[in-house]
Amino acid sequence: MRAMKVRAIVTVAAGVVFLGAILAHIVVKVTLRPRRGGDFDEVYYEFEDRHPGYRRYERASRVTFAIAVVAALVLFVVGFVL
Repeated sequence: MRAMKVRAIVTVAAGVVFLGAILAHIVVKVTLRPRRGGDFDEVYYEFEDRHPGYRRYERASRVTFAIAVVAALVLFVVGFVL
């Protein structure tokens, strides 16, 4: 009986983290993406990874996606393995 409670808590927690990470990923893609114009157009494409705004966007995008993947894996393990 105790294992079922732990499984339910982990499932709910992983589900909330997964949904939160997906929403955060969408917010990052919409709000942090560097806009065309300004100083970003003056940066050559070879050096765009050194642009601070683009670097922040790429890092936040990777982090939110990684959190979503880990939460999905936890949901899979809890749902099918345990």
